[in-house]
Amino acid sequence: MKFKLEPVHEDFLSSAPVRLAQTFSIARPAADVWGELVSDGALGWCRALSIRWTSPRPFGVGTTREAKVLGGAMKVQEHYFLWEEGRRHAFYVTEANAPAFKSVAEDYLVEPDGPERCRFTWTVALAPTLIGRLGGPMNGLIFKSLFDDTRRHFNAS
Repeated sequence: MKFKLEPVHEDFLSSAPVRLAQTFSIARPAADVWGELVSDGALGWCRALSIRWTSPRPFGVGTTREAKVLGGAMKVQEHYFLWEEGRRHAFYVTEANAPAFKSVAEDYLVEPDGPERCRFTWTVALAPTLIGRLGGPMNGLIFKSLFDDTRRHFNAS
């Protein structure tokens, strides 16, 4: 079964009822980190997540992809509404296989911090349904796992 979610705008990333964010200080150039975030194996280091791009390259506003969480326990379709090549991209979820959220968006921001360093900020914004609120502790653990895996992958502080 598929459940439609509400599209959002950039302001949702700061005004959502639930926000989770982590900033990683990475001893690698920003271009390298960006390259991994938009690669065919994007976020492949996250054990609880599997990503598949569903749009052809070059990517930009309108790009789509599919994500599976926990082996497909949750499947979502994503639509990119913001794309600044080499620096930032953000998507909202258009549909999911469970009625856990009214809206979901994620923002990935990569900023140089010197020639061989960068900061990567990953923001998750959620508007849960009643079911999603009941699953809040589990969702928190899932995102903690994704952030922990990212920190480990990039050997970030």
